[in-house]
Amino acid sequence: MGLFDAVAASPTEEREPRPGDDLVVPADVVMDRAFTLACAPGDVWPWIAQLGKRRAGWYLPARVERLVPRRRRAAVRIVDRWQHLAPGDVIPDYGGRDETFVVDEIEPPHVVVYRSRRGRTDVSWSITLRPMDGGTRVLLRLRLGPVRHVRLAETLGGAVDALTIAGLAAGLRERLSPPAAP
Repeated sequence: MGLFDAVAASPTEEREPRPGDDLVVPADVVMDRAFTLACAPGDVWPWIAQLGKRRAGWYLPARVERLVPRRRRAAVRIVDRWQHLAPGDVIPDYGGRDETFVVDEIEPPHVVVYRSRRGRTDVSWSITLRPMDGGTRVLLRLRLGPVRHVRLAETLGGAVDALTIAGLAAGLRERLSPPAAP
């Protein structure tokens, strides 16, 4: 299995409607990603709630985090002050110095939807935690429109998106795994 296969949404997951789909209509580019974690949505939710620049960061595996300056590394524990999201909250984003996401919809412990505007492009980002046997399916959907260079956004942007979501999945798995026995 390749790196991008590890975060591929199934064809059924790609077709189904998601919260936030109505924020960017029409969407010129839609990127669906998904991965599975071996714990309940209630255990995953606190990590999702605190995502963001100048918050808990973007969870990467420890071997990658070691390459990041210490002050910019992601949290390795739940931080209470970042657990309280509400519609309208502004979350700094990594897209640039002044880029942000705004919480549009939130239904703990299952859904958070963000919206943003990048230049003339509207963006929505939906994260859904779906309970399943033995864990949680994490479904992520990024919608963009209008997009001037669709093929570039789908190929280069899609590769960057898949890589960052693969890092997120691996980082969350590490953080949610029980500590190794001595």
